[in-house]
Amino acid sequence: MAKSSSSSRWESSAAAAAGAQVQRRRLQRGMSQAELARRTGLSKATLSQLEAGTGNPTVDTLDAIAVALAVPLTDLLARHAGPGTVHLPATPAAGDGPTRELLRRISGGHSLEIWRLRLPAGTTVDGVPHAPGTTEHLLVASGGLVAGPADDPRRLDAGDMLAFAGDAPHRYRTGDVPADVTVVIASPVAGDTG
Repeated sequence: MAKSSSSSRWESSAAAAAGAQVQRRRLQRGMSQAELARRTGLSKATLSQLEAGTGNPTVDTLDAIAVALAVPLTDLLARHAGPGTVHLPATPAAGDGPTRELLRRISGGHSLEIWRLRLPAGTTVDGVPHAPGTTEHLLVASGGLVAGPADDPRRLDAGDMLAFAGDAPHRYRTGDVPADVTVVIASPVAGDTG
């Protein structure tokens, strides 16, 4: 069966994302490509292609790299690295049974706090910047609000999710209706370098 062009684009995008994660984790550990190649039994050329996003790694290859880098395999498959803003609009539920969606994976090395934030209509709250490397995740249960980084706020309605850097000024503002929001604050554990 021939692959569709959208399938090919997804695979190359996934390979590029994995390659970027491998390079990021390797550099965080101060490890050369040659050293990672030695630890995994892969050739340096294979690792170079993978990090450049031109390789097509197998799960076994990524697993060997994850073991050598001492990270969960899922960290190498993460599409969103860094504290960039991630806005996921609500999706409809399946009509014939439960609907489950992974909204965001928070890798190890973080302390998590889960808060429920209920804001009356016409309320503005300025968030105090948290420790460096902190990410806030908002999931709107009901109502609506404008929230996120002070320089890039987003309109959120029931079911929407937003993740953004919590170590910069941020704000929550309701309009004519109140909002009920679950807030997950992920802060790096002291001494963790990623």
